[in-house]
Amino acid sequence: MSTDRIIDRAEALRRGHTDEEIRRLCTTGAWTRLRRGVYLLGEDSAEDRSARHRHLIQATAECVCDRTVISHASAAILHGFDLWATDLRRVHLTRDRTHGARANPLVHVHSAPIDADEICEVGGLRVTTPARTLADLSRTLSFEQAVVVGDSALHRTTLTKDEARQALRARPRRPGNVQAARAIEFLDDRSESVGESRSRVRLHLNGITDLELQQSFLSPDGIYLGRTDFFDPTHSVIGEFDGRVKYGTYLKPGQDPGDAVFLEKQREDALRDAGFEVVRWIWRELDDMAAVALRFRRARARAHTRRPDLTQCGCTSHAGWAM
Repeated sequence: MSTDRIIDRAEALRRGHTDEEIRRLCTTGAWTRLRRGVYLLGEDSAEDRSARHRHLIQATAECVCDRTVISHASAAILHGFDLWATDLRRVHLTRDRTHGARANPLVHVHSAPIDADEICEVGGLRVTTPARTLADLSRTLSFEQAVVVGDSALHRTTLTKDEARQALRARPRRPGNVQAARAIEFLDDRSESVGESRSRVRLHLNGITDLELQQSFLSPDGIYLGRTDFFDPTHSVIGEFDGRVKYGTYLKPGQDPGDAVFLEKQREDALRDAGFEVVRWIWRELDDMAAVALRFRRARARAHTRRPDLTQCGCTSHAGWAM
C-alpha cells in the first residue's frame, strides 16, 4: 500500500527504512500509526479530525472483505456531514449478519441487517446511504449530536426528512428508534453550521421555541438589512450565533476580517433601528444556554414596547426557504 501520505511497513522497508526508524518516527510524531503496519506520513497534530479519519478509513478499507460496508460516523465523514463531540478514533463498519459485533482500538464492526438499497459508493468505497447513515447515528448518538449531523445531512444533500423517517421504519425493532425519531423530527435543513444546530437544541431545551431560521429583512424603503440566524416572529426578537469563524468563511475576495466585523455591527445596528431586539451569543456559551435564554426572555419583554411592523420591514424567507 502506498498513497501520497499513507504507507505500509513493506513499502517503508523497500524505501530503506528500518523497523527501528519506523518506531522512532512514530514516537516523535513524524508518522502516525493508523493500524498495525500502516502509517500516515507527516505530523498529524495540525490536521483536523475529519481529514485524519478519512486516512484511517482508507487504510482500513484495504483489508476488509467485500461484504463489509463503511457506516455510522465513518460514513458521515465520507458523505461530508458535520459531527460534533463524536469519537473518531475507530473506523465503523457494518456487516450483514445478526451476531459477531466487535471492537478494537481502531475498528468497530457492527452486525446488523443491511439491504442493497441502503448501500452506495463514495470514492470507490461501499458506504451506507445518507438515510441509513443518519438512522444509524440517530439511534446511537445523543439528541444534540444527532441533530448536528442530521441538520448537516439535510442541508448538504438531497436527503429529506421523509427518507430519514423511512430508514427508521425499515428497521422497527432496532434499539434506539424512539430517540432517533425524536431527533429526526427536530431536524431543520436551514441550519448552516454546527453552532447553529447546537444553539437551536440548547434554546429549545431552555424553553425558547418556534424560531424561524435564515430570515432576510428589508427596511420600509426597500433597503436590505440582512439575514439572521434565528427569528422569533411572535416577539420580533432576532438571535445571532457569533461563531467567529464565519467572518473568515464568508469573506468576499480581498475583504479584511476587520471590515467584516464592522459590517456585521452595522447590520445589527440597522436591525435594532428598525425596531427589532437582537440577542447574540458565542461558542463557549453553548454549554450553558440558560443565561442566553434569559437574555432572550428579557428581549421579548422589551420588544412589546417597540415592535416593528413586519409588513413594512419586509420580513422574507431566504433563498426560497418556506416561511
